[in-house]
Amino acid sequence: MTDFIAENKKYVKAVIRKFLGRDDEDLEQEVYIKTWQKMDQYQDQGKFKQWICTIAANICRDYFKSKSYKTQKSEISSEIALQNASVKSSAEERIDKKKRQKIVLKAVDNLPKIYREVIVLAEFEDLNLSEIASKLKIPQGTVKSRLHKAKELLKTTLTPLLGEIQ
Repeated sequence: MTDFIAENKKYVKAVIRKFLGRDDEDLEQEVYIKTWQKMDQYQDQGKFKQWICTIAANICRDYFKSKSYKTQKSEISSEIALQNASVKSSAEERIDKKKRQKIVLKAVDNLPKIYREVIVLAEFEDLNLSEIASKLKIPQGTVKSRLHKAKELLKTTLTPLLGEIQ
């Protein structure tokens, strides 16, 4: 079991970090448990790394739907803002950046599910169109149109709040 965890730890952590913007040991443990429980369902057709990363992504998506995520959302937003904040010359700039990040995260959270999924996979998980299509089991053209629509919705929502987005 320890070999199994050691071999996949960096991949699982990377997926969780891309979804949450931080490490989460509880979710990481849940991934290993779920993978171990479903090991009999694994088919040798694909790469094991992709399979466990898909499980990690699905657990993260389930977490976003959970009550605990909704109650901790403001904490997560603050942590993401703090982790991503680079050293600034003034406290005012740090406050502005934190406010902008909260606004962007809230806008992403408020997107309809079909658009939120593709934007999270594209921007946080850095997947290309074909990888997203494969993960969501939808045509690549649908991914492209949903991604375009998600960006348009975000631009419409964020432009009045943040000014012209470049």
